[in-house]
Amino acid sequence: MITPKIRAELRTEAQKLDAIIQIGKDGVTPEVVNTVDQALFARELIKLSVLESCPEDTKSVAEKLSMRCRADVVQVIGRKIVLFKKNTTKKIKSKK
Repeated sequence: MITPKIRAELRTEAQKLDAIIQIGKDGVTPEVVNTVDQALFARELIKLSVLESCPEDTKSVAEKLSMRCRADVVQVIGRKIVLFKKNTTKKIKSKK
């Protein structure tokens, strides 16, 4: 669970991002979940696009993906979804 302050910061960061995954007519499939999970592992913050041909509404797609990938929904605007999942295996860079 992320705090409102962190959510606001993530929304600001997400404005600069392009959608890297599109969800189409098949909806949320195991392949899509796997792809989203891999992208979250690599980037932590991703933006997705739900196409017009998707049989599900955007909010239900966001809920399904967040549950299956154990990620947080940062925002849903129109047909865009922003997801965040903290990568605990990344090494923290020490500040000098």
